[in-house]
Amino acid sequence: MSAILITGASAGIGRAVSEKFLSEGWHVGLLARRREALESMAEGHSFAHVLPADVSDAAAVEDAVKAFAQKAGRLDVLFNNAGTFGRAALIDELGVDEWQNIVNVNLNGMFYAARAAFAQMRNQAPQGGRIINNGSVSAHAPRDMSVGYTATKHAITGLTKTLSLDGRAFDIACGQIDIGNARTELLEGIAALTPDNPPEMMDVSHVAEAVYSMATLPLSANVQFMTLMATKMPFIGRG
Repeated sequence: MSAILITGASAGIGRAVSEKFLSEGWHVGLLARRREALESMAEGHSFAHVLPADVSDAAAVEDAVKAFAQKAGRLDVLFNNAGTFGRAALIDELGVDEWQNIVNVNLNGMFYAARAAFAQMRNQAPQGGRIINNGSVSAHAPRDMSVGYTATKHAITGLTKTLSLDGRAFDIACGQIDIGNARTELLEGIAALTPDNPPEMMDVSHVAEAVYSMATLPLSANVQFMTLMATKMPFIGRG
């Protein structure tokens, strides 16, 4: 039985992806800060593993990866998903503490999870695995007042490329999915602020299907970058 660990599993994209893999019979490591939400998700699923941890805590992430691999027997896939947008603000209005929180979750947290997963995949038998980083269309084109989020998502593209290169010797594949406007609680909240001009959205289930497609490829094949977005969102084009 294959095993995937998902960070940010308690809500939004992470929850949808977790539910997809559980429905397909995988061991699923559910990593997020809110134990109660994870336990609710795991109820009735014998192969769901609750891993309460803060991704910005390197030691906690390393312990969670080791614990999950021990329970599941190995780690086949990491969906490196946890992230935060932060407060929408101009750069001189964004506090240094707010900036540091965004970096700690979106960049440091993804590094910690990838580092622990890479070590596990490198040393398990048979060797290898796959890391899928959740980027964003902001890795290519920013929203206004998103300096922290956009800067960190550009950094994730560099992380993906480096892991893809460094992982070759160990049969570790790394790819990135850049998602635009999936219908989650967060985006529904944004839409409520502009009821006369809501953003174009797609159902989050399409994201789950895409991640599952990436995860189930043989290690001899890899989706390096995928952009999945609401068809009519203003990502392609010029103003």
